[in-house]
Amino acid sequence: MPTIDIEQTRNQARALLDSRIESVTNLVKTRQRITDLREQLADAEREDKRAYVRATRDGWSPEELKKLGLESGAAARRRKPASTRTTDEGSPSSAGGDTAAE
Repeated sequence: MPTIDIEQTRNQARALLDSRIESVTNLVKTRQRITDLREQLADAEREDKRAYVRATRDGWSPEELKKLGLESGAAARRRKPASTRTTDEGSPSSAGGDTAAE
C-alpha cells in the first residue's frame, strides 16, 4: 500500500476548497451588485417623481408633459401591468380582478 502524504492531501483539499470559496465569493459580489443597483433605481425613481412634481408646479400640465414623452413615472408603471392583463381577458379570474383594480 502506498504511503499517503498528509501535506499533499491537505494541499489538494485546500485547492478544492479555494475553488468553492471563489465561486461563492463571486455569487455574493453579484448579489450585492443587484442590491446596489436596486437601491440606485429606487433613488432615481424618487428623484424622477420630485422632478415631475417640480415641472407641474412650474406650470407644465400633465397633458403637455405626456405630449413631450414625459409621462408621470407612476402612471407609466401603472399602465404596464394593464397591457399584460389584456392578454388574460379570456380567463374568468382576470375579468373579475380588472374591475376591482381600476
